[in-house]
Amino acid sequence: MTGSEPDPRAPRSQRSARAPRPVVAVTGPDRGGWPAWFFTAWAVRRAGGRPLRIRPARPHHDRHFDALIVGGGADVDPALYAQADGPGPSEIQAAERRWAQRLIGYVFYPLLWLLRRGFQSHGGRLDTERDQVEKALIQRALDERRPILGICRGMQLVNVVRGGSLHRDLGGFYTETPQARSLLPVKRVDLEPGSLLAAVLGSETVQVNALHNHAVAELGQHLRVCGREPTGVIQAIEASDRWCIGVQWHPEYLPQKAVQQRLFSALVRSAAAEPGARDPADQAPAG
Repeated sequence: MTGSEPDPRAPRSQRSARAPRPVVAVTGPDRGGWPAWFFTAWAVRRAGGRPLRIRPARPHHDRHFDALIVGGGADVDPALYAQADGPGPSEIQAAERRWAQRLIGYVFYPLLWLLRRGFQSHGGRLDTERDQVEKALIQRALDERRPILGICRGMQLVNVVRGGSLHRDLGGFYTETPQARSLLPVKRVDLEPGSLLAAVLGSETVQVNALHNHAVAELGQHLRVCGREPTGVIQAIEASDRWCIGVQWHPEYLPQKAVQQRLFSALVRSAAAEPGARDPADQAPAG
């Protein structure tokens, strides 16, 4: 054994500390998407991972990755499965109860909304090249048993790849209350007790933002619902056969919320584990 190799007799925590940071592939569009990439990469680095940006123009087919994040963006092409203004002070005050969080909200949320508007390029158009690249990545991650986190569009595409379908019009779910579209954590999601996601977040309810048009309809194979909003819209899914979580909201846009950062931390922990040790029960937050 050379001096650079970890001692196999050392405790696992010490061996992991010397191991390279897990590579987390993060998908996005060719044009636009810079805010999502910046905040997702930041969350991955905070969790101890090394982000690798994947786009249709630079798919990095030959690159190794230890985990996959399928990001948000343009709607998934329906062929694969047969806007509001920025928040005002009153909305921020209602969504953020603590004054420190509220102060962040007054500056951060409007700025982030402007960034997304400025860099958003799909304009409602489909991105079929991205669909194909991400489908291949999801299938590769499934085949290699790499942990997967799907965010908004990413959750929807994971469901489609596994044989599910999507709701393209959510109007029927919001007959009495308007559909919320906000970067603010204004929507309550109830999580399934005993689910992996509830264990990861350490709670059975979570406040989230809402930027989506579509939602999961029929579930794909080996997927189950683990979170819904009060209207019944599916807000989170997870796999029953591996570490794979999809959330309809954007945790990367809530960097000041420790509960949202736990998603990225759990993903990186799973990616860092030996293949035989990727047990969903190990991903619950300590304490």
